[in-house]
Amino acid sequence: MTQRRLLVVLAAFSFALPAAAQAPDSGRHPDFAGIWNSSTATPIERPAKFKDKEFFTPQEAADFERQTRAQGVEPAPRAASARGFGASYNAAFYEFDVRVLKSLRTSIITDPPDGRIPALTPKAAAEKSRRQGLLQHPGGAKELGLQDQCLIFPVAVPPMFPYRYNSNYQIVQTGSDLMVNAELNHDTRIIHLDGRPHVSSKVRLWSGDSVGHWEGSTLVADTANFNDAGGFYGDAGGMYGWDRNLHVVERFSLLDTNTILYRFEVDDPTAFTRQWKGELTMARSRGPIYEYACHEGNYALPNLLSGFRATETDGAPLHRPKE
Repeated sequence: MTQRRLLVVLAAFSFALPAAAQAPDSGRHPDFAGIWNSSTATPIERPAKFKDKEFFTPQEAADFERQTRAQGVEPAPRAASARGFGASYNAAFYEFDVRVLKSLRTSIITDPPDGRIPALTPKAAAEKSRRQGLLQHPGGAKELGLQDQCLIFPVAVPPMFPYRYNSNYQIVQTGSDLMVNAELNHDTRIIHLDGRPHVSSKVRLWSGDSVGHWEGSTLVADTANFNDAGGFYGDAGGMYGWDRNLHVVERFSLLDTNTILYRFEVDDPTAFTRQWKGELTMARSRGPIYEYACHEGNYALPNLLSGFRATETDGAPLHRPKE
């Protein structure tokens, strides 16, 4: 049996067990094994109209959810063209949850108090601007966004934000490790629970190096050793920036057998003007996790570059050399 098939079998087996029987270490700690979905109608940053309002009232939550449902309806072709809807996919391909968080928070960000991600430092802001400029006039495929290149997506990198679709995770847990497999772009992160320190600072990874420990019934994961991500992440639909000094602390707790409370703290003094925090919930899902074959039959990169070249020639026909 291959390792990949074994992991799938183990995850399916643990999902079928009642919560009390799932603990991998004789019940001393909760077991997070299973498949989880983090999609929510609650935005990452608090909408301006709510200002300093930290929580929805029940009526406000119902109104917000109703508006979210309306936004997910496929518009008529002319209306879609006018508002840019479906620039990449039709509505059926998106995976927006129409429910806000159980806590009724108005944003995933909990600190700063305004529910917004802090401003970038001047140096980080300049780098982000440079990266966004390259998106408009790339000199080659490597200057496109990280997501356009299918390198990394925000659901896999701590803190794990929900995305437009595929906000699903499969967790496999043992006494010494916890594996988080993100469906979007099939990235896998291992959180080591055996007391080891972080790897050498010379080792830099897309998702960082994660080590964890238990604080009562809460799993605390400390992640560092990120790479520079080829510039600042967020240049192709991501939500925030980072550099190699990013440090994230995550806390996983079970609210009940079907709900994970996921809290995080972000510290990156060379990228952000202050630390920031957030929380969301993940709901247990039957799954399964599907393969996200990002480059399989992908014509996006050559088509994007051809389009840019056509724009540079003011719409003149492109003359390709004979093969």
